[in-house]
Amino acid sequence: MEYSKNFYQIKSNSEIFDKIKTERESVGYYNLPYQDTTEIKNYVVTINKKHIIVLGIGGSSLGARAIYEFLLPSNNYEKELLFLETVDPLKINHCLKKIDLNDAQFVIISKSGNTIETISLFKYLNSLVEIDSSNCTIISEAQCALTKFADDNGIKTFDLAENIGGRFSVFSVVGLVPLAMVGVDIDNLLNGCRRVADSFFNQEDYYKPIIRKARFLVENKSRFNINVVFSYSSLLESFNKWYVQLWAESLGKVNVNGTRQALTPIGLVGPVDQHSFLQMIMDGVRDKTVTFIKIHDLKDSSFIPKKTSNKFDDLAWSCAEGYSFNDLLNMQADATIQSVQEQGDIPCDVVSIRTVDEYNIAKIMFSYQLLVSCIGQFLQINTYNQPGVEYGKINLAEKFSQKS
Repeated sequence: MEYSKNFYQIKSNSEIFDKIKTERESVGYYNLPYQDTTEIKNYVVTINKKHIIVLGIGGSSLGARAIYEFLLPSNNYEKELLFLETVDPLKINHCLKKIDLNDAQFVIISKSGNTIETISLFKYLNSLVEIDSSNCTIISEAQCALTKFADDNGIKTFDLAENIGGRFSVFSVVGLVPLAMVGVDIDNLLNGCRRVADSFFNQEDYYKPIIRKARFLVENKSRFNINVVFSYSSLLESFNKWYVQLWAESLGKVNVNGTRQALTPIGLVGPVDQHSFLQMIMDGVRDKTVTFIKIHDLKDSSFIPKKTSNKFDDLAWSCAEGYSFNDLLNMQADATIQSVQEQGDIPCDVVSIRTVDEYNIAKIMFSYQLLVSCIGQFLQINTYNQPGVEYGKINLAEKFSQKS
C-alpha cells in the first residue's frame, strides 16, 4: 500500500531554533544589529537640506516611516522626513505643495533598482527640480541599474546587501540613512535590536515568548487564521502598516507540500477601532487572535481639567477629571483587554512598550521580525521571497509592451 504525504509534522521548538541559527548565516537581517554606523553618521552631517524626501514603496519606506511617526510627536527635529510611496497624482502633488523642492534632499530607495513607482517618481520630481549629486542619495543593490546611474552621475550611494529583503530592511541603510538625516539616534535603534537578538539567540527572556507564540499560531492556524494587532496609540498607526506587510508578504505562501498557508494580518488603532472592529472581535466568528500593544509613558502630561465652574455639570464622565490623557488611553486599553479576556475563547496577549524612544520601538520591531521567521520555519515555507507579487509586475510590463 502506498501513501501520498499531503501533510507536514510540526517540528519541535529546538529543531526550529536550530534552523533559525542556520538561517542566520545566510539571511542578512539577523546581523544588522551589530553593524558599524560610522559611514552613515559621517555622511548625514553633510546634509543641510530642510526636507528629506524618501522615494520608495513597501519595504523601502514602511519601516522608516513607522519609526519616524512613532518618535515625531515627542521630538523637535529640525528637518522634516516625507515619504512619497504612491503614483496617485493627487496625493503626490498635494504633498509637494507644502515643500520647497530647492531645500530638499531626495533619498531614492529601491532594492532591485527598477521599482516602477520609485523610478517614475524620480523622473517626475526631476522635471520639477534638478536632482543631482548635490541633493540626492541612492540606496539600492550594488549590481543594478539605479546604482550604476548613481555612479555615472556622481551621486552618493549606500549598498543594500542582496540577502536583506525589503520588508526586513528597516534596520539596514534603507531605514538608518533617512532616519539619521533628520536626527533619529540610529545607534539607540540598534541597541534595541541587539537587546532582542542577543536574548533570543542566547535563549534568554525573549526566546520563549517568541518561539511559543510562533508555535501556537501555527498549531492553531486552521481555527485562528486572522491575527489582529490592536495598538493603543496613534503613534503606532504606521507600525501597524509595517506589520501588515511583514506578516502578509512573508507568510502567505505555498509550503513544501504544496499546501497554501495564510495567517491574515489586521492592524487596529485604539481607542478609535473600539467603535468599529471591536464588535467583530467580541461577537463575531472565533477565528482571530489579538495582540494588544500599550505604551506606558507617552511623554506627555496633558490632562482632563477638573471643573472650576458648573458649566459641564450635566455632562458625563466627571470621574475622569484630573486624569492624564496617557492614563485615560491605557485605562481604555485595559478595559478592552479585560473584555476580550472575559470571553474566554479569544486568544490574546499584551505587549507593553515602556516609553517613546528609539530603543523601545526597535525592540518590538525586531521581535516581530524574529517571530515571522520562526513562524515561517514552523510552516516550512520560504519566508523571504514573494512570488505572488511578481505576477503583477510581469503583467504590467506586458501591458506597456503592448502599447509601445
